[in-house]
Amino acid sequence: MDTIASLFSFITTPVSWVIVQFHTVYGKIFGPDTGWAWGLSIVSLVILIRICLIPLFVKQIKSTRAMQTLQPEMKKIQERYKNDKQRQSEEMMKLYKETGTNPLSSCLPILAQSPFFFALYHVLNGIATGSTIGVINDSLLASARKAHIFGAPLAAKFTDGSSKVEALGASLTDVRVVTAVMIVMMSASQFYTQRQLMTKNVDTTVKTPFMQQQKMLMYVFPVMFAVFGINFPVGVLVYWLTTNVWTMGQQMYVIRNNPTPGSKAQAAYLERLTHHVTNHGKARKRSERTIIKAIVAKGRDRNEFERKFINGLNKAGLAAQADGSVVQSESQAAVQTEDGASISAAAPKRQQPKRQSKSQRQSGAATATGGKAAGDASSSEPISLSKADEPEDAKPSAPAKKQSGGGTRSKAQSGQRKGPQRPKSPSKK
Repeated sequence: MDTIASLFSFITTPVSWVIVQFHTVYGKIFGPDTGWAWGLSIVSLVILIRICLIPLFVKQIKSTRAMQTLQPEMKKIQERYKNDKQRQSEEMMKLYKETGTNPLSSCLPILAQSPFFFALYHVLNGIATGSTIGVINDSLLASARKAHIFGAPLAAKFTDGSSKVEALGASLTDVRVVTAVMIVMMSASQFYTQRQLMTKNVDTTVKTPFMQQQKMLMYVFPVMFAVFGINFPVGVLVYWLTTNVWTMGQQMYVIRNNPTPGSKAQAAYLERLTHHVTNHGKARKRSERTIIKAIVAKGRDRNEFERKFINGLNKAGLAAQADGSVVQSESQAAVQTEDGASISAAAPKRQQPKRQSKSQRQSGAATATGGKAAGDASSSEPISLSKADEPEDAKPSAPAKKQSGGGTRSKAQSGQRKGPQRPKSPSKK
């Protein structure tokens, strides 16, 4: 461990200086020799480091999104070259290069924290052994050795013997209880953070080996923290527990406000966004307009949750625009439909007539025939179609048909052939 500590010795002095500055502030409030002053100094160090690492965290999120987007293509490559591992690796690297994706980007925050972690471990180890390090002089060293967190010294470990613990002014039982509780909390927070990512912020429509690897890490990381945690001083456990809690809260915020497309988190977010937009009649936040703009730009490539969001706006009399804004459907020229097409808001939709059953059509025809027959029967005088009765300027549209003896109807009877009829032979009396 001394070799590793020497590799990170260049950062030991800055880390010890930051801790001392925070200790000066908290020492005036809680007392310079208390565990609250030294413990909160370590917590403040974590918060300061994580704030500086926010750009790397944003890059990690983008890299993770890009990896999830590439999962279908990666699966195709694995299936195509499943018997040629070398060609498979070459195609994977080619895909990463073309899309500008780096699989190691998701590890950047952890890698960036490593120097600070080992520097803090080196500082606390110096406190345990009674040696000054960095800007921590003899007076600060004596103050730090007196500091206890719930009865456990900052520099004590779970594996320390009773003699070493007694030299720090504590009991072995207190040290092991406190360290065991902190290790359990540290492992549980790590497990919950990874589980939250896998269950809420992953596209459930894509099943790839990458998903299986992430599920495996969900169980491997907590076990690793538990195994290595018994060799960490209490101060390092405070540092790592604070880091896990920060990561968990930061990830919850990202999942809630910028979820992965196709995930359960996106379904919950779009449901909240639909309720918010329909109540106010517009998208009030810039982040909301950014999400709506991305959904509209997808067109026919929208997933199930995004189509449901667009349909919900249309039912409420609203329409999403290409710039991310939301307007009333009556005041705009084109309305976005769920498949990305646009229709005119002023033009009414053409409705197809309702299809009738066979019995309904037969009953309707019988009613029309009966009504017509009744109208003919109610006429008081017979209709004559003789040429003398026609007005002089009348122009018949069709040649007159010969009438059967005594008949008054002008139309052919049912079953009679249409067109000009052959005259019947006169009946013999």
